Amino acid sequence: MNKENPLQAQPTPHRKEKIVFLSVPESLRGPIETISPDSAGEGFVIDPAIPIPVELAPGTEVLDLEELSWEMILAGMMRVVAEDPEGTNAQYYRCFVLAVKPDILTEFTTAALLKAHNGDYTLALEIIGLLEGLFPGLPALLLNRALILEAQAHARSEHTGAQDVAYNAYQALLDLRPPFPEGIFNAGFFFMKRQNFEEARECFQTYLQLGDEPEKQEQAALMVEAIQTHNLDDALFREAYDCIREDKAAQGIAKIGNFLERHPQGWNGWFLLGWGLRKLGRWHDGIKAFRKAIELGGDTSDTRNELALCLMESGDWVGARKELETALWEGPENVKIISNLGILALKTGNLQEAAGFFRTVLELDPQDPVAKAYFKG
Repeated sequence: MNKENPLQAQPTPHRKEKIVFLSVPESLRGPIETISPDSAGEGFVIDPAIPIPVELAPGTEVLDLEELSWEMILAGMMRVVAEDPEGTNAQYYRCFVLAVKPDILTEFTTAALLKAHNGDYTLALEIIGLLEGLFPGLPALLLNRALILEAQAHARSEHTGAQDVAYNAYQALLDLRPPFPEGIFNAGFFFMKRQNFEEARECFQTYLQLGDEPEKQEQAALMVEAIQTHNLDDALFREAYDCIREDKAAQGIAKIGNFLERHPQGWNGWFLLGWGLRKLGRWHDGIKAFRKAIELGGDTSDTRNELALCLMESGDWVGARKELETALWEGPENVKIISNLGILALKTGNLQEAAGFFRTVLELDPQDPVAKAYFKG
């Protein structure tokens, strides 16, 4: 647009955070393809009576019309729609954006997932929020939001608030009507990770009825069989998990002890026992429980990480390092493991190495509370 830009700012533009609203002059009226030749919105006509929102660059207070671009206009429209999906001009702005950039769903979804993969969950969720304004209620976007929140919760370990937000996101998927099989399938694995095997079983059984992808059908059937074979949907197991998660470790240990009397070969039970023991500071007992979990098939990054914490607190720093490095192979961008390597480096007096680990954590998750507390720059 630059010097030949047909848009002119209102003398006293309305502001909404970093948004400026522009009036539409005569030169911008007509079909969108005559103004934006690269657009694919044939048939869309710009309404001169509706102001155009423009997002200002960070730190900018005044719009420089010489710098105005379609990106700023589209960003402004998306921001307005995301903040007020039912607004007076929301549907018009949606059509405007899609007319100029019809592939925006694929492009922005890819960008959001890439940001999440790199640990920038805040920006990833912001991008998904903008898309949800353009495509309200789209099941695929609800699923991507849930997956990003799940990754964020996993990275923040026992941060219960993050876990609850992810849980609510999956519940929203399960409440969709008509049902969304892909969301139900992924919800099953989310509940598995939360040790909520009863809800996981229900999700997988529902997917077996509704899903149509053979590979996922097979996976769902295997999950149902595993849950039932190891009695993981036992109510006592769930009660024990809830107690330990809610910092009632002693009660949880008693319940999981009863569970293990009936199902001594279930590695999940031994993991849960170790988790409770670790929370009570019973490091050596926790070590035994986690090693039993690994022996019975629970050789996961979470188990290794928990075992490392017990080893670290018991003074076995070499053993702790070995377990954390093993866990890191499975989750190379898992901030809780990298953070624990930083804490271990501090304990062994290697301040430079510790700073490197915490710096990496903050690159993956700038809001990580542990790294922020230890790393001062």
